[in-house]
Amino acid sequence: MSTVRTNIVIDPMTRIEGHLKIEATVENRKVVDAKVGGTLYRGFEQILVGRNPLDAIQITQRFCGVCPTPHAIASAQALENAFGIMPPPNGRTIRNIMQGANYIQSHILHFYHLAALDFFKGPDVSPFVPRYEADYRLPKAVNDALTYHYIRAYQIRLKAHELCAIWAGKMPHIASMAPGGVSIIPRIDNITTSLWRLKELTEFIENVYLPDVITVASVYCDYFNIGMGVKNLLSFGLFDLDAEPDVTKRKRYFPMGRMTNGTIETIDPKKITEDIRWSWYNTASGKNPVEGETSPKPEKKDAYSWLKAPRYDSVPYEVGPLARVVMAYDSKSNQKVTKLVDDMLATLSINKDDLYSVMGRHVVRAIECKVVADEIQDMIMQVKLEQPVCTDHTIPEKAEGMGLWCAARGALGHWIEIKNGKIARYQAVVPTTWNASPKDDKGKPGPIEHAMIGTEIEDTDNPFALARIVRSFDPCIACAVHVLDGKQVKQFKIM
Repeated sequence: MSTVRTNIVIDPMTRIEGHLKIEATVENRKVVDAKVGGTLYRGFEQILVGRNPLDAIQITQRFCGVCPTPHAIASAQALENAFGIMPPPNGRTIRNIMQGANYIQSHILHFYHLAALDFFKGPDVSPFVPRYEADYRLPKAVNDALTYHYIRAYQIRLKAHELCAIWAGKMPHIASMAPGGVSIIPRIDNITTSLWRLKELTEFIENVYLPDVITVASVYCDYFNIGMGVKNLLSFGLFDLDAEPDVTKRKRYFPMGRMTNGTIETIDPKKITEDIRWSWYNTASGKNPVEGETSPKPEKKDAYSWLKAPRYDSVPYEVGPLARVVMAYDSKSNQKVTKLVDDMLATLSINKDDLYSVMGRHVVRAIECKVVADEIQDMIMQVKLEQPVCTDHTIPEKAEGMGLWCAARGALGHWIEIKNGKIARYQAVVPTTWNASPKDDKGKPGPIEHAMIGTEIEDTDNPFALARIVRSFDPCIACAVHVLDGKQVKQFKIM
């Protein structure tokens, strides 16, 4: 039988954050090779060099408007590591509240406004069109309900932004983050207003979001067998619970760790490297971010992405809610996670391995949203009025620092080098750099590329299955690749 070979290109991939190009080689209706290309370059690492270290907290938030909060925290933690300080309990708790609110906003955004339209059909008006005409299966009444929930979710996301802004001063791009803690002085109205906002959010998560995910997962149960990832998981953890200076030993509500071949292991940040064989950069491969460089080369032959290829000990890892939830479940470190996962597995008649999939990622994201919302209530009640929120600091002439944290989309790392009191080097390895990385120097594909390979494509002119796989990872290309292709499009002269 002759081989039918087709090349599919989706450029741009819509309903994600940023600019992403997907290529898939299909032979006899099955994907045999895949490329994920970030096509936007901004160069934040160069922007930061030479600036006051305190500027990093505000500038790095501009990586992204969806998830500025984790960048603020990771940057502050890198500065604290360099300055030799830690936040007091109030500062730590308030940061956790802000981050939790951002998780809720981001997870609801992802399901309803970025991914759910892959599974339900809205009316034939913007923003529901244009679209792939996928295999929509939901009954009309359920489809109509999801359309209504899609619209309602905009208001709910606003409530989550408001919950964050109560402590952050504004959202997006928070104003109250500082090395050593936060700058806001908590008052009783911060607490009462936060609890009211959280009540609205929790009701939506429990009564709308979780049931909608269960409904979609029940109808599209075949997607528990599509988009299987690399099954290596990595998380830097979430919500600091103590003031341990060594981030790898710090107690966190979602612990730091990685899962390789089903075994949970510790993390050594020195084993994190970035390959650039297939990336538009002119630097050496295999460097740890401590010595990383960002030198663009848009004309580089055979390269296909502005993303680098992060690896841990030369192994690709998937990061995000799947990593956090599965490792918490397997380690039995969180009773809430254990119960919610067990209940979900029973409700959907699936097993834990089915979570490594398109639908599994949606399910664990909803579970995590519920767990985070419940934990925020406890954190709000831990805030102590008239107690310190920040530790004093001085900027050293020379120092290095590292901040490891988890954004909603996964493991986030910031590395800073200070010389003569200024930023001499700044590197960030963000969640989508892990998930949407190109192949590494050994030819191993990144997690999203791996998840696409082997997928059956019924119609190469309408490859909706690939779109569903990619969006299940919740890519954020704006964060990941910090001028599109470096070519001059048009020149203007201002008189």
